Amino acid sequence: MIVVALIFGALAVFVAQSWLNSQNDARIRNVPVPVAVKTRTIVVATAPIRFGVELNQRNLREVPWPENAIPDGSFASIESLLSAGKRMVLTAIAENEPILASKVTGPGQRATLSAVLTPGKKAVTVRVNDIEGVAGFVLPGDRVDIFLTRNVSSERGANTTSSSDVVLQNVRVLAIDQIADDRLDKPAVVKAVTLEVEMTEGQKLSLAASLGTLTLALRQAGDIKDLPSRQITAEDLGKPQKKTGTKSNFSTITVMRGQKKENYSVPAEAAAGALTNSAIPQGATQ
Repeated sequence: MIVVALIFGALAVFVAQSWLNSQNDARIRNVPVPVAVKTRTIVVATAPIRFGVELNQRNLREVPWPENAIPDGSFASIESLLSAGKRMVLTAIAENEPILASKVTGPGQRATLSAVLTPGKKAVTVRVNDIEGVAGFVLPGDRVDIFLTRNVSSERGANTTSSSDVVLQNVRVLAIDQIADDRLDKPAVVKAVTLEVEMTEGQKLSLAASLGTLTLALRQAGDIKDLPSRQITAEDLGKPQKKTGTKSNFSTITVMRGQKKENYSVPAEAAAGALTNSAIPQGATQ
């Protein structure tokens, strides 16, 4: 019986080993043969490079890159990048990031602010202080809204009304003082902020700066949506804040009697004309 048990045990081990070997061979046959990926050489940064740094042999190297994923504007060799003249970095480049033509100057050009402007846009500088500049937390590359606060006199100059208007929204900050490094991560209290605007926006900004005080409002990163806005006056202070997207049941009617101005809060239906004209004081304007 012992001999028979040993024979059957050896037979079971032999069968199991044969089955495992056949399964392993089948897996090997089913593994796809890797296809050799065609590559080309491109130039990348050996270390992080900041705005205004000159490219040279020490901060560049050539690496193989999949041929079907070569980024537009890349350079095939360091020689082709630097042979025509020195180049400066316009946008901060991370380690091992490809060097692209859009992120560096042309041959022999300087790293000036004019080189980073979007085509068709202008750079306009406004004066700020530690309050108007969001305590120095506005940095190059951020997006801001611009408010104008001013005092407006009546036609006869008897009454003066303070108001705040939204001049521009979603404006890109190019530089603070004379710093245009978009990787700057430390707050700095500055005296001037340079903004990227279109021609008409620049005219609005220049005019607004001459009429009152400009204040910057820092936007959340990635927020590019323009929100509806209206003029805010001193009369709005102390009123309950209306939630965005809700509709008020009342409208404000302003009545001018000579040089005296009075405001009345009336139902929205009356302001819309649903009520009779007698419900609105004579001489009223909405």
